[in-house]
Amino acid sequence: MIVIDPASPVPPFEQLRAQLARQIQERTLAVGTRLPTIRRLAADLGLAVNTVGRAYRELEEAGLIETRGSAGSFVSAAGEQGRERARRAAAEYAAVIASLGIDTTEAVRIVQAALTQGVPEVS
Repeated sequence: MIVIDPASPVPPFEQLRAQLARQIQERTLAVGTRLPTIRRLAADLGLAVNTVGRAYRELEEAGLIETRGSAGSFVSAAGEQGRERARRAAAEYAAVIASLGIDTTEAVRIVQAALTQGVPEVS
């Protein structure tokens, strides 16, 4: 179930993107699951079509969903590749933290700050 909090400082597209990404990563939405159309989901959530479209585009860019033309949008198997990439990045981060002598609590705080404040894309 998707819940959009209009009082949240987080933009609605990001709330939607994050909730769908979490459901995909937790496998609540299994690979191959067909997502509602952008128009239908926008109507169901009381959001603008462009808001839902942006969330879907970002999920597609992240490899979590794929759009198959008029057939619709589906949870992608590429999401598993994304999870493996995240595991590798976490291992690299852990190695950097250890080499710098930063303790685990501080390392987690750094990650939490990056996740909540956003991280610029790395080229």
